[in-house]
Amino acid sequence: MTDKSQQPKWRDGVLPLLDVTINGLTLAKELSSIAPAQAVFGSVAILLTMIRVSLALVCDEPVRVHT
Repeated sequence: MTDKSQQPKWRDGVLPLLDVTINGLTLAKELSSIAPAQAVFGSVAILLTMIRVSLALVCDEPVRVHT
């Protein structure tokens, strides 16, 4: 396990930024009335969610599950 003081500073801002982006894409998917746009927003949100979970595991942070 690494010490929190040894982690790079970029890790502090990446996970919250991914959370905001994922929430925005999910909202855009729900508000869009065009099927191809919904598919793109949904796919990108899923991809970013996988990246977020991977980074959380690397950063030794708890993974929050949205239901």
